[in-house]
Amino acid sequence: MSISRVLFCAALITLAGVARADGPGLGQPLAADAISDYARYIMPDGTGLPAGSGSAAAGAEVYLYDCAICHGDTGVEGPITPFVGPNDVWPKPAGLHWPYATSLFDYIRRAMPFYAPKSLSDDEVYAVTAYILFRNGVIDEDTVLDAASLPQVVMPNTGNFIDVWSLQGDQPW
Repeated sequence: MSISRVLFCAALITLAGVARADGPGLGQPLAADAISDYARYIMPDGTGLPAGSGSAAAGAEVYLYDCAICHGDTGVEGPITPFVGPNDVWPKPAGLHWPYATSLFDYIRRAMPFYAPKSLSDDEVYAVTAYILFRNGVIDEDTVLDAASLPQVVMPNTGNFIDVWSLQGDQPW
């Protein structure tokens, strides 16, 4: 990765708080009508998933345009947590780091791309999620993700997480 690319990514990170003209400025509270957009979560069973769909092929295009600047052209290198691996930088890539595919979708939808969170359409988020899951060997390249198929994806490391929702009062803390 070239030094100019790293510097460019650092500049984007620095300016992330002011990149979206339609969002609040730094230190500004969210307007009441925007709170519901930021407060929506996707549950592991798929509750809350929006309409739309996407494939790994479509996700590759979105990835190169919106994600590669920070995560590298292939997802293996990059100044910010590569998502394909394990690798020397991050031993838990996306395939191992998330207990549910719906959680990965939810994170991408609310927080990415870093320089313009919530700027991807629902179809683009489904596509990028499909691309990341494909690159990690979790789904086939021709799998199309949507509100029905995404909750059916079984992540390879699911059994190594504690589901706090199922504890129902038996908190380990």
